[in-house]
Amino acid sequence: MESKYEPAAIEAKWQQTWASEGLDQTPDLERPKFYALSMFPYPSGSLHMGHVRNYTITDVIARVKRMQGYRVLHPMGWDAFGLPAENAAIDRGIHPAQWTEQNIAQMRSQLQRLGLSYDWSREVATCDPDYYRWTQWIFLQFLEAGLAYQRQAAVNWDPVDQTVLANEQVDSAGRSWRSGALVERKLLKQWFLKITDYAEQLLQDLDQLSGWPERVRLMQEHWIGKSTGARVVFTTAAGDDLPVFTTRPDTLWGATFMVLSPEHPLVEKLTAPDRVAAIADYQKEAAQKSDIDRSDESREKTGVWTGSYAINPVNDENIPIWIADYVLMGYGTGAIMAVPAHDPRDFEFAQRFSLPIRGVVQPADPSLDVNNLTQAWTEGGKMVNSGPLDGIPAGKGTGESVAAAIAYLEANGKGQPQVNYRLRDWLISRQRYWGVPIPVIHCPDCGPVPVPADQLPVLLPEDVEFSGRGASPLAQLEAWTQVPCPTCGTPARRETDTMDTFIDSSWYFLRYADARNQQQAFAPAKVNDWLPVDQYVGGIEHAILHLLYSRFFAKVLRDRGLLNFDEPFKRLLTQGMVQNITYKNPKTGKYVPTSQIQDPQNPADPETGDALEAFYEKMSKSKYNGVDPQVVLSKYGADTARMFILFKAPPEKDLEWDDADVEGQFRFLNRVWRLVNSFIEAHNGANPPQIDQASLSKAEKDLRRATHTAIKEISEDVTDDYQFNTAVSELMKLSNAITEADCSGSPAYAEAVLTLVLLLAPFGPHLAAELWQQLGQKGSVHEQIWPIYAPAALVADEITLVIQIKGKTRGTLQVPAAASKADLERYARESEVAQRYIGDQTVKKVIVVPGKLVNFVVA
Repeated sequence: MESKYEPAAIEAKWQQTWASEGLDQTPDLERPKFYALSMFPYPSGSLHMGHVRNYTITDVIARVKRMQGYRVLHPMGWDAFGLPAENAAIDRGIHPAQWTEQNIAQMRSQLQRLGLSYDWSREVATCDPDYYRWTQWIFLQFLEAGLAYQRQAAVNWDPVDQTVLANEQVDSAGRSWRSGALVERKLLKQWFLKITDYAEQLLQDLDQLSGWPERVRLMQEHWIGKSTGARVVFTTAAGDDLPVFTTRPDTLWGATFMVLSPEHPLVEKLTAPDRVAAIADYQKEAAQKSDIDRSDESREKTGVWTGSYAINPVNDENIPIWIADYVLMGYGTGAIMAVPAHDPRDFEFAQRFSLPIRGVVQPADPSLDVNNLTQAWTEGGKMVNSGPLDGIPAGKGTGESVAAAIAYLEANGKGQPQVNYRLRDWLISRQRYWGVPIPVIHCPDCGPVPVPADQLPVLLPEDVEFSGRGASPLAQLEAWTQVPCPTCGTPARRETDTMDTFIDSSWYFLRYADARNQQQAFAPAKVNDWLPVDQYVGGIEHAILHLLYSRFFAKVLRDRGLLNFDEPFKRLLTQGMVQNITYKNPKTGKYVPTSQIQDPQNPADPETGDALEAFYEKMSKSKYNGVDPQVVLSKYGADTARMFILFKAPPEKDLEWDDADVEGQFRFLNRVWRLVNSFIEAHNGANPPQIDQASLSKAEKDLRRATHTAIKEISEDVTDDYQFNTAVSELMKLSNAITEADCSGSPAYAEAVLTLVLLLAPFGPHLAAELWQQLGQKGSVHEQIWPIYAPAALVADEITLVIQIKGKTRGTLQVPAAASKADLERYARESEVAQRYIGDQTVKKVIVVPGKLVNFVVA
């Protein structure tokens, strides 16, 4: 009696077996290494389908590499600090540590149900003191290297609750998530890391990342934002310097006003008595806007004149100094020279406030008058109204005029060439509890003093009250903050800011190489052995910050003598999103759950009857279009979920969920189960066969060709350009070829069955393990050698020859694969097909395409 495929029982059995045998622990063998890594998750408590896709992709890569003879490091951990845990403490009265530990336990169990081959002995959680002790130690490395410092910076301030808010706690209207108050921008002294010191290295080393998507490299290049130009110093009437950086120093003669950031330190000094109130009101208004809002080029420009003037260094003209919120203190010098004739933003500002516009680049088209422009001219031409530069060709930032202007500025002591970067130093201070305490003590005599390494970790106190109001919870604990200075013993105070959680994720991939080391963050020898990561897998949303910060950390730690590599991730795969059909009422803007749709062909709002829009969108709770992985696992099993995720779309493309396709993969695995069990019943298992290719029958040769074609194609699909969708398709083809083969008692058939199970192993690991055991094979299927195709098996003895009459296919014919063109023509002429369709007609021409077709042109 044929047994039934029971995924729940099979998967539970093998997950327990693998855990008890330590099958997935990292081996210490003399083999080439392969480090496969998925970006670790925030422990929200529940896996979503995006997680399932990410982790399944990486797991297949890890399993294949093990079978190909590599020693594989494939770990998992938890990016466990962050705001949601603190919000849970405020809303539910549960300590962030307890909430996080519960979520980790739940998600670990969910991951284990997927059959992912993680080495759980290397699990890390960033909120564990054994981990954040070393995060603090790494911060001290930055401090010692002069790469960590404090300065004033703006934060989101809730004036009602008197507390700092994260960006996520400010709604789209600029109001606090709790009090509803309009959020203000307030200056606080905060910690920064000097990532700008590594801007050029981060930019240049992108060339080393040939295994990264070009899109991601371009995103990082634009974020770093290197630009070349000149530093020019304007002076105020009071003699203060106002330096600016410009990529177009050739347009200095067209500068007709200056604009400062409202936060610029000279604003107060420059403000005339009769402008004080207007300036103060404008600064307050600007403080309530985010940098993104202020940088939005589509909104109307606003500003206020300070009442003061600056002197243009190239022509000694007095030009008015304004403040405007589109100039940010965090970019450049916080001051710009405005050339309205050749910059759209400045042109709009000048028109709004009736400021002069002077053209200095005359277009080649004489009908365009540079002194009478209706919009900014940003293309090339010739310099005019520019003294020594007149007549020089002007390009768009790179013409002769730029070089000539820089030479003039240098020769006359008015400026010098300068390289500038859009990249800003990394603000890491957070006025929160649930994060890594910054290991610094502020002494009134010694200043900021690092906590000695032997006193790490600086532990988070547990007796904390979470109200969401007032100073950060740490700042309110006097017993925790008051400590003696480590240097002089004077009463001092601990730093109460915690670190940005991106700090935690900027080095976790290093800790996995030596996760249980109690004396070091990691042993350099172990990290240098395993790193860089050979394949990193994660979402495109991390293309800039996480990846850039991780690259920065690697370079700093390299320069501290702790690493011997430049880049932490050799290859990067950014998997696409998992989407599902989504229903939205275009009138109300509300989303409608799929479960409430009665007629998918004509979806209607169950409350209003309005026709709904139906489209695919990323799965999200707010869109009511999510699919719970646990439901799929319970109904079909992990192997089916894995196979669907892999088959539905290439890894880097978005995947559209389809219940019918999930069912299709379940049916396929059932067919494999029945096929192998039928073979076992007929032959009582299988031994690896010895095959003599020359002695095989045609049916055996055809099946063997299908077997080795599958080996060849799948091996290519799981290497480099991962095409798991076509790999699964090849598994289906091989299964069909075995089912249709008329040689079930032959060695070629046994070889095909064993090969099918071996090739299935990385994709459907539980089913493959069960079938391998039932076939009577020794050891785990996951410890077997990946099959290698035999070129001789791919050679066909016969081919299918297409016969055409006047270009129209009339039939086919099996002929020897080695037949010459003359033989092919003869076989075709003598065929029943040709006899029937040509008859007594005259053959005027014969076209023979070797290996494919013969076409008769008849009169």
